[in-house]
Amino acid sequence: MEDDLPSEYDVIVIGTGMAESIVAAAASRIGKKVLHLDRNDYYGGMWASFNFDALQKWLEECRKPASKTESPTVDKALVKEGETLILSGNQFSTVGNIDEKWLIPEESAKETEESQPEAEENKWNQSKIKSLSRKFNLDLAPKLLFSRGSLVDLLISSNIARYAEFRSVTRILTWFHDNLEAVPCSRADVFAAKDVSVIEKRLLMQLLQLCVEYKPDGNEFEGFKDKTFIEYLKSKNLTENILHYVLYAIAMSSEKTPCMTSVERAQRFLSSLGRYGNTPFLWPMYGSGELPQCFCRLCAVFGGVYHLKRAADGIIVTGEGSSSVCKGIISDGQRLTTDHLVLDVPDAPPSFLQKTPTGGLSRGVFITNKSILPSEKESLTLLQFPPGDGKEPITIIEVGPTTHACPSGLYIVHMTCKQYENAVEDLKPAVEKLLKVEKSNGDFSKASEEDKEKTENRPQVLWTLYFNCPETSECDLSANVPKNVYLTSGPDLDIDFEFAVKQAKEIFTKMYPDAEFLPRAPDPEEIILDGDEETGPKFETSEEGKGDAAKTEEE
Repeated sequence: MEDDLPSEYDVIVIGTGMAESIVAAAASRIGKKVLHLDRNDYYGGMWASFNFDALQKWLEECRKPASKTESPTVDKALVKEGETLILSGNQFSTVGNIDEKWLIPEESAKETEESQPEAEENKWNQSKIKSLSRKFNLDLAPKLLFSRGSLVDLLISSNIARYAEFRSVTRILTWFHDNLEAVPCSRADVFAAKDVSVIEKRLLMQLLQLCVEYKPDGNEFEGFKDKTFIEYLKSKNLTENILHYVLYAIAMSSEKTPCMTSVERAQRFLSSLGRYGNTPFLWPMYGSGELPQCFCRLCAVFGGVYHLKRAADGIIVTGEGSSSVCKGIISDGQRLTTDHLVLDVPDAPPSFLQKTPTGGLSRGVFITNKSILPSEKESLTLLQFPPGDGKEPITIIEVGPTTHACPSGLYIVHMTCKQYENAVEDLKPAVEKLLKVEKSNGDFSKASEEDKEKTENRPQVLWTLYFNCPETSECDLSANVPKNVYLTSGPDLDIDFEFAVKQAKEIFTKMYPDAEFLPRAPDPEEIILDGDEETGPKFETSEEGKGDAAKTEEE
């Protein structure tokens, strides 16, 4: 009985992913009674971050074959006359094609005279990494924040920024002519770049200015609105060098990306420059999985009720088709009523979706012994790797120990791309060019001189994880749901959180069209208790004050 919950709510949210957590926080903030459930024993779902031991537990669960469990027993007395119970629950596999490997020995071999030259490279072993489990924060869905993007603005305006810390991405790289090169982002970078000629610098600055100043009623992109961005770039007689920088690094596009889509991406990139650092991006300390929890904290502060390891066994509806209405859910033998129900896609009944999602993401996580491009100071790196064959770029984010992603002396390399085959095959072009993936056992005597030269400067991979997961952002999530039920998608292919924020705001606006979306929450010292004589400080509303709320940790 101790798990019994209050039975009536304004909003019930199932799943603690990014969009669900934002909606829960927004509803709680305006005084609505919110219940937030998750079938897992951790927050975030496919947006979560894990230490090494917790990741192993997650992988173990993912490897279990989907069990055809019997339908939960529901007390018929909980379903009233005229109501229908629709069973909910995992309708499709969340994760597949899991491939995890160690490339280092379980224990360190005794150092011999012959192994001394390799001692630094091979100081790591499986036992040592496992013993440092709590030093890792490994993301299932690593994402960055545009410095002037919708999530940063929301974190500041709502005062949720106080729950999180960030670091600026220190460099953006590109893969060009079989080499890693730094992309000049700011005006200072452009004019300081040694591998860009004076003429190229002028061309680049002119092009960037055109993208920044673009307006829908302008003529600059006339004739290219139905063409690709690369066609537009070629019309400007750019050098191969500049064309590559703009297409892959600044517009974050491919040869197939529509022109105006790329212009919009370039505008977002350029407008975020200089706010917090030399690049447009921020990375959440302790991993991207911290951000859903920030919104959960705010929801709880304003009265939201949380219960992990609990979800909906079934959804109670009245009526049929588009006129049907959700009355509540059955959860662990309890009837819980609600005015609105928010569901992540994996927990939705099959009948709520027109079809099972077919798109997917290919993910790779690598623990390495050094950076893909070592520098004097530890860098936080973004790279859009062009795999060729007309495929979408592979997004690569490399984080080090100062972000609390891993122990000192190690780096984490995240790779993400659209699924074509499976994660191993899809990410192979980048892995083969950037990483050293042969087993590190101290014996390189049999390697050819050519192989030695190719792999000499690459980081040694110590551990790898590949997996595929669904990409549901393009699914129709409203066609077959009751009027007051709202479905949310999981992580999408984009590098940022823009889609999740947009989706959450749209759902909240449908539920409460006249309410403000996540107004600023007071700081603890601003809260006035009954009987206080002082009025207390006023809420900070100036731009200066807002900016102070989102301080970033610089190197």
